[in-house]
Amino acid sequence: MRRSLLLVLAAPAALLLVASPAVVRTAAAQSPASSPDVAATDAPEVGQMAPDFTAEWADATGPGAAPLSLSDYRGKVVVLAFYPKDRSSGCTAELHKFRDEQATLFGPDVVVLPISVDDVETHAAWAKDDNFTFRLVADPELKVAALYGSKMAERPMASRTIFVVDREGRIAWREMRFNALNEKAYQTLAAEVAKARN
Repeated sequence: MRRSLLLVLAAPAALLLVASPAVVRTAAAQSPASSPDVAATDAPEVGQMAPDFTAEWADATGPGAAPLSLSDYRGKVVVLAFYPKDRSSGCTAELHKFRDEQATLFGPDVVVLPISVDDVETHAAWAKDDNFTFRLVADPELKVAALYGSKMAERPMASRTIFVVDREGRIAWREMRFNALNEKAYQTLAAEVAKARN
């Protein structure tokens, strides 16, 4: 009798020990903060109109005199490149690649607009120091990043994403996890830009 009672009492505890890890994993999987793709669900899909925006910008000559809008470039192919922070290693590699291989990656008629949380003064200094030939868009409140599902869930900066916008203002291609250190990623980008231009 005593032995039977011990077995009955031990069984629920054993079940709890077996079940607990599964419960923890399920809860973690369902937590939005644990998923790097949470923001991507808000990103415009290929074929949809690219959300318009107006923002301050800077280039190697200094802050722009007036804000730019995406709609200003209707009729041109536009590459929107969200990135986390000026002068960080991955972002420097990415924007240097854009600068050094602009002709082969994009072509002379494509507008390249890198976008980050940095302000226009920070952008202007970096653009001048690194001789960037394109405008850097300032998104200090991450409003533009939010429009494109490119706002990090846990950090106050944009994730590294790229959108190719065609001449009609539609999303022609997107990459929600662009790898700035992978040559194949740039080859894919160049091929998609070429499709949008043709």
